[in-house]
This record gives sequence, structure tokens and C-alpha cells, in this order.
Amino acid sequence: MNDEVIELYRRLIAGWNAHDAAAMAEPLAADALVIGFDGSQMLGRQEFETELSRIFVDHRTASYVVKVRSVNPLGTDAALLHAVVGMVPPGGAEIMPDRNAVQTVIAARERGVWQIALFQTTPAQFHGRPELSEALTSELEAVRREGA
Repeated sequence: MNDEVIELYRRLIAGWNAHDAAAMAEPLAADALVIGFDGSQMLGRQEFETELSRIFVDHRTASYVVKVRSVNPLGTDAALLHAVVGMVPPGGAEIMPDRNAVQTVIAARERGVWQIALFQTTPAQFHGRPELSEALTSELEAVRREGA
């Protein structure tokens, strides 16, 4: 289960990094809920793909650097994935600490197929605790260097 859920999440992230709205939306369930970094909410794969297409046309987006922290089963056909992410700007080399975030995925298997039912991104601002922000940025920079 863990490997399947991680692969599902990695396909989602790969779609973002490729600036490909259809590829990013593909792992989502038809009725998935997506909650963005800014609190925006999109209901369903189609709404998500439409919104991302608009974003990718108008903006050069930063790329994600990802570290999956855990995958926990929620029964035999559902799981909770917890990851942390940083973003590297286009043409940049380092993570932008103000864009660090925590991502949560709830994946569900229906008729043998895993899909994302919920994808949420929450800014990792750590108000009043700059040491936590610095530690997360260092952790993600290590992941970025390993992948470079």
C-alpha cells in the first residue's frame, strides 16, 4: 500500500513540476477536494485541471522538492500521506523558505485503483519559531542536493 500511495503522490508532484495540468490532475478522484497553498478550494479533478491550466499559462511556477514523511493506512483501502515540500524558483538553485509547506494526501482505493481523494497544502510558517523554519529548509535543501 505505501509504495502505491507514494507513487500516486509522486505523479501528482511530477505533473506540477512539468507544468502539465492534465498530468497533475490525473491521479485525483473525479470528486477529489484540493485545498491550495492560499486556501483556495477546488472540487473535482476537472475543476482542478482547469484552474491549474490557467495558472500554468499565466505563470512560470517554482518546482517542488519533496520529502514524504509518512504513509499511514486508514483501513485496507485508504491511506494518509504526510509530506513536506519546498519550492525552487524558475532558474533558481535554492529553496525559497517562505514557500515551504506541509502537504497531506488522503488516497482511496476503489475497484483496485488508487486515487487521491484529498490533497491539501498548508504553508509551513511556524510563527514565532524561526528555528523550525530553518530546520525544514535545511532538510529540504539536503533532499534537493541529493536529487540534483
